Amino acid sequence: MPLIGLGTWKSTKGEVGKAVKFAVRCGFRHLDCAWVYENEAEIGESLHEVFKEGKVKREEIFITSKLWCNRHAPEDVLPTCQETLKNLQTDYLDLYLIHLPITFRKDAALRPSAGEGILGYSHERMAQTWQAMEQLVEKGLCKSIGISNFSVKKIQTLLETAKIVPACNQVESHPYLSQLELKKYCDSKGIVIAAYSPLGSPDRPYPDKEADPIILNDSVLKKIADKHKTTVALVALAWGIKRGTPVLPKAVSENHIKDNLEALHLKLDEDDMKAVESIGIRHRYFKMHSMLRPNEDPQNLWDGEE
Repeated sequence: MPLIGLGTWKSTKGEVGKAVKFAVRCGFRHLDCAWVYENEAEIGESLHEVFKEGKVKREEIFITSKLWCNRHAPEDVLPTCQETLKNLQTDYLDLYLIHLPITFRKDAALRPSAGEGILGYSHERMAQTWQAMEQLVEKGLCKSIGISNFSVKKIQTLLETAKIVPACNQVESHPYLSQLELKKYCDSKGIVIAAYSPLGSPDRPYPDKEADPIILNDSVLKKIADKHKTTVALVALAWGIKRGTPVLPKAVSENHIKDNLEALHLKLDEDDMKAVESIGIRHRYFKMHSMLRPNEDPQNLWDGEE
């Protein structure tokens, strides 16, 4: 898995295709997609154009996609994966993730409100879904399979019945949410932690985000950026890269895409890493309380982890 990828969540129709083409042409080799983002068909068209140019081959691009919550039934996993493959115009995925350990009813809205249609977490359901995911590997449709937004406790439970250990657990991670215990556990099992929203997702569609701390304004990160004559954003990305958690910043402008790639060349030293770890702020931007059933304890989502 390349250490930096292009995130495509929130990239709208008409802009995501251009972003993908530019990113691949300037050196990105990792694309993070998902069925629920509703833009995979445009991404597939762009990749088809790029591959036709002959400068980049399909096998040089690491493509991730994800199984959404209303498709967890074992009989729905294969056709959903096939739909994603058709949209992306590829014969296989490099990595296919269970997007969330939360299940929706099949007839639920893509993003339910007030808990409507949410069945919640069940280790029995996850075991059955994972078994269907394993069959995708057997069929050659996915090189690797993994999970997203899983806590240590939920991974431990999954591993009790899994034949294939998840290759990756994609979670929110940035200087304000280092996920140290989760990373330590996943490292011990050979599970890669990949970091979504590594800059705190400044354009996240949450109405109450004004109350959240802003990573890009952090004084510690600014001091490190000044030291290296670079930007806070690149420091945050380079921090994730150095600790071995591939980062997935979303970008659509050519300048941002090119700038983000420079994080691969920014070499932070141990003093920088210790300074980031010493930041006193610990904050999860995506609490995902909308994924809870009515009156459900929020602790059920993250099992008490930071």
